[in-house]
Amino acid sequence: MNSVQRFFRRYIFSTVGIVILFLTVNIALCFAILITGSMSGTDASFSVRDFSDHVVLRDEKWTADNTALSMLQEQSAWAMLLDEDGNVVWQQNLPENLPRSYTSAEVASFSRWYLEDYPVKIWTRADGRLMVVGYQPGTLVKYYFSLEWPYMGVMLGGIALVFSINLLLIVFLILRNTRKVEKAMTPILQGIQDLSRGSLHRLDEHGELGEISAGLNRAADYMRKKDDTRAEWIRGVSHDIRTPLSVVLGYASELEDDCGLPPDARKQAGIIRRESEKMKRLIDDLNLTTKLEYALRPVRFKEVDWAETSRQAVSEVLNSGLDRRYEIVFAEMQPGRSVHLLGDHELLQRMLDNLIRNSITHNPQGCRIAVSVGEKNGRCLCTVSDNGVEIAPEQLKALNRGDNIASTQDSDEKLEHGLGLKLVVQIVKAHHGTISFSGSTPHGLEVRISLPTQPLIS
Repeated sequence: MNSVQRFFRRYIFSTVGIVILFLTVNIALCFAILITGSMSGTDASFSVRDFSDHVVLRDEKWTADNTALSMLQEQSAWAMLLDEDGNVVWQQNLPENLPRSYTSAEVASFSRWYLEDYPVKIWTRADGRLMVVGYQPGTLVKYYFSLEWPYMGVMLGGIALVFSINLLLIVFLILRNTRKVEKAMTPILQGIQDLSRGSLHRLDEHGELGEISAGLNRAADYMRKKDDTRAEWIRGVSHDIRTPLSVVLGYASELEDDCGLPPDARKQAGIIRRESEKMKRLIDDLNLTTKLEYALRPVRFKEVDWAETSRQAVSEVLNSGLDRRYEIVFAEMQPGRSVHLLGDHELLQRMLDNLIRNSITHNPQGCRIAVSVGEKNGRCLCTVSDNGVEIAPEQLKALNRGDNIASTQDSDEKLEHGLGLKLVVQIVKAHHGTISFSGSTPHGLEVRISLPTQPLIS
């Protein structure tokens, strides 16, 4: 699963989570409203039962204490007590327009509905009398609801069905809109990823997000034009430098070998020759890294003897007139055993050559360079180490992170371009291998390379 798919999967999960949270909060709010309403709609604010306890018969006369009168006053309510025959035997603040006697049918009616326009609450006392408390019109809402159970089951099932259909419809619309966004955004996100890697296929500029696609296409065209210009400039400069550089190398070699010249002059000619050879290698590295970066030079995979290729790279460095201050030791992990892999012989040899010359360049005082090659667990291994100058931990971390390679020397010394190591990393990546940098014991640099014997050629 690529990053684009992970992005939309997280988007879908977050949307579903929002829907679940929305439903949970709404259900909780409904329950809270129902509970609050039921509490406020019951005798919690005014208990007719408690009120009735404060109305007692004393000396054959019904009286209410101060607590009962205070309860009525707080609610702006009135009250009356009916005996078994429906006659009012006690009243407090009873409106003048209400009867003082009621039939059983009238009692049954106002107990479930209203007494005139007054909403009432009733309580049957233990002595059989009926306590009635009335409120001002518009204070309470009374509604009598009666429904047969079979129809109640159908109604509840219908409510659940409607709720489920609405929930499924919401989820369907969310997924549908997410799919539309995904179809529109996937090419754009993929294009951004391709653009960060330096390659982009032209995007369709139609649709709702056509302006974004057009902007990416323009950015890709600009980068492509810029890269082409740079590559063309590098090729042109390299070509123009080769001819005069070859002339300099030729004359410098002749002057260095001319026994008729003074020793100092011959020494200076040798310096010119070596620096010119270094410049030639730099130009070759620049051309090769440019070709690999812009895929101008295909990697020609074929069967390569890893040990023999490494041996040839070491021999070339030794035969190029290596200074006596340097010692190169070559070792095979499995002596006498052939190690084969699919790779580009020229690039692999150039990779090892650059690693060895990197140790030489950064250790002008001289050092011992060890090259070890072999095979382990189906992978071809190579280690190039030296006992030269120590490398700062920050520089090792930068190398292993793949940061721009500038130099492995201290900042107060002459900085090197780092092109050789950059080319090494490019060649390793082109062979789908891995490379790591670490400090050598007791000091110096150690480079470990691991290459697959059968790389996935893309």
